[in-house]
Amino acid sequence: MVGTIHPIRTTDLTEEEREWMLMGPFDGEVPGLVRRVRRILDVSQRGLAAILEVSQSVVARWETGRTSPRVSALQQLLELARIRVELKDDDTDEQIGPMRADGARNRAGSRYPAHVDLEVTGWWVPREDRRMTTIGYFVNHARSRERGLPAVRYRLNGRHKQVQRMLFGTPDDHPARHQLRAEAEHLQDLKDDLRRARTA
Repeated sequence: MVGTIHPIRTTDLTEEEREWMLMGPFDGEVPGLVRRVRRILDVSQRGLAAILEVSQSVVARWETGRTSPRVSALQQLLELARIRVELKDDDTDEQIGPMRADGARNRAGSRYPAHVDLEVTGWWVPREDRRMTTIGYFVNHARSRERGLPAVRYRLNGRHKQVQRMLFGTPDDHPARHQLRAEAEHLQDLKDDLRRARTA
């Protein structure tokens, strides 16, 4: 038995769907990218939906621009089609990558705020033990050094950060934990050299 095909009435469509149906998206954007992936993979909307474990109507909404895929779904789409996306700075045309996964974390294990610049000040000692006359200073200093957890400072004052960046440039990323540890060791070496020079 042959089914009856009903013509699509433009009055049933949204304005975006009508534009897409009559003219198509000029610059493609996400709907065009989804269709490009389907063309590369040579699959129907239903076939792509099965691969991504979503419904066919979800893929249809992506292609009409009514909704957009989540970042994880978009990443999966690009990997399926073996497409690599490059992000570039508009001003310099330099390639921009994500921040490193092994970036420094604070003593509680949380990441530092992405917008701040980190500065190692030495090995970590609690504020109340920072006078070198207490046994707590030496105990905490040794513990911090043994664990490789230096004291890290960052400033939220916009003016101070602006001056620092004018003088030293804007860091591309937060350093990794081993880089912070190496910086703390370097500072310790400088302090030890200075102390030896004073006593000589």
